[in-house]
Formats: sequence, C-alpha cells, structure tokens
Amino acid sequence: MSDTVGPLAIAVAQFAPGEDKAANLEAMRDLAATAASRGAKLVVFPEYSSYFTPSLGAHSVAAAEALDGPFVAGLEAIAKVLDIHIVAGMLERVDVDNDRSFNTLVALDPHGALVAEYRKVHLYDAFGQRESDWVVPGPIEEPETFEFGDFRVGLQTCYDIRFPEVTRRLVDAGADVVALPSEWVRGPLKEQHWRTLVTARAIENTVYFAAADHGPPIGAGNSMIVDPMGVELATIGEESGVALAWISTGRIADVRAVNPALGIRRFGTHPL
Repeated sequence: MSDTVGPLAIAVAQFAPGEDKAANLEAMRDLAATAASRGAKLVVFPEYSSYFTPSLGAHSVAAAEALDGPFVAGLEAIAKVLDIHIVAGMLERVDVDNDRSFNTLVALDPHGALVAEYRKVHLYDAFGQRESDWVVPGPIEEPETFEFGDFRVGLQTCYDIRFPEVTRRLVDAGADVVALPSEWVRGPLKEQHWRTLVTARAIENTVYFAAADHGPPIGAGNSMIVDPMGVELATIGEESGVALAWISTGRIADVRAVNPALGIRRFGTHPL
C-alpha cells in the first residue's frame, strides 16, 4: 500500500436476485451504471447474484455455470463499458460433483479480465439452514486478492464474516479493503449480527469493508461501507440501490498510527 494516494470511490449494490439470470444481469447493469455515474470505480454486488431462490436444490445446481459462461461474460461487458472493477457472487459448476455447485465470487477489472476468484469456505450450515447439502466448500488456498489503484482488495463471503481468522488471513496477504458479497438471511437479531460483525472485522484489522447484501424479502439488506475506525460511511436500508463512499490510503495510515493492533499482536492464523 502506498503512503499517499488520492481517494477512490467504491460502491455496494443491493438488490434481490431471482431465478431469471438475464433479469439479474440487467439489474446489475443498471445498478453499476448508477454507481459509475456517481464516480465509483469498484462496485460490489451480493452473493448469489447470478441466480437465487429462497431454498437451494437441484434447480440451483442446474443453474450453475463455468467461469467462462454467460454470467461472467455479462459482467465482463459491464466492467469494460463502465470502466470499473466488479465483484459479484455466482453459482459455479463443479465438474467432479454433479449434485452440488460452488458458491463463488469473481472479480473483474475495467478491461473485463478475471483478476480474482474465491469459493466460499464456510458454508451456511446454521440457523436452520444447510447450504452444504447443495454447495461444495471451497478449498483452503492462499487468500485471493487483487489490485485496485493503490489498494489491495480481498474476497470473502457472507457466513465467513463469523470467523475472524478469514479476514485476518486476507489482511496478512496485504488486503486493505475487503469485499463481502452476502445473502444475509433475515431473522431474529440477524441485522444486529450483520452490523456488529462487519464493523468488528473492520476495526480489528484497520481495513475498509464493502459489504453487499440481498434486499428483502429474504435478505436483511443494510449493505454498507465501513472504514478502518468502524465508521459506517454509507448504508442502504431495505431497498434496492447503491451506496458510495470515498476511501483513501491516508485514512488507513492515520488509523493504524493511532491503533497499531496489527503490528503489536502476538498470534497468527493457520488452517485446521
């Protein structure tokens, strides 16, 4: 990370994807265009942006695509036309397991190149749900990051936020911005958990978070951008739309000068 860089605008885009893949891409195109018109150079979309129904099943596995399929091609076109980075979640086909898919994040640069991919490691087998019945957990690999101006962006997905070591590994790999596409299911205390966990991960790692959720009726909404001191810079409520904030390496440096927790910690992380 450079010591000095001009601020860059990033955005979270919130919507409620459905079963119509073409309609999902069209909604994403419109949201990305709105964000870009306001100055955003990185737009983060939710988990399962390519296809979503309230319950996973054989239909969702059938909707999975390869990384060179039409969904990623659609994102490539949006990124190139709008000259932006895009992060979004999708169902990815698993060649060795026809009964399940990957829950995958993809990141594309303004040239439309796929610059990072991440397969969700911690599946949502909680709160009465069993994502692992239909989704294969991603392999434990080196953290996926990509360059964005003078920033490095790391990728993690939804339920991963409940495991602090996931974010810490990204930060140890150089990430100073974390993109968190999610489908945070509504329920008792779930909105409180969302805001608390996103804010805590930003504070304890002194990084920016761009957390993009589904809107209701299934998702909790409350997509947000949080700064390294835990300040909620921008938030979307329950409606579809975009929220934008300007981020700077200077803010990260200033916060880390005041709170040098990363430098004085005495424990690391490792896979089990």
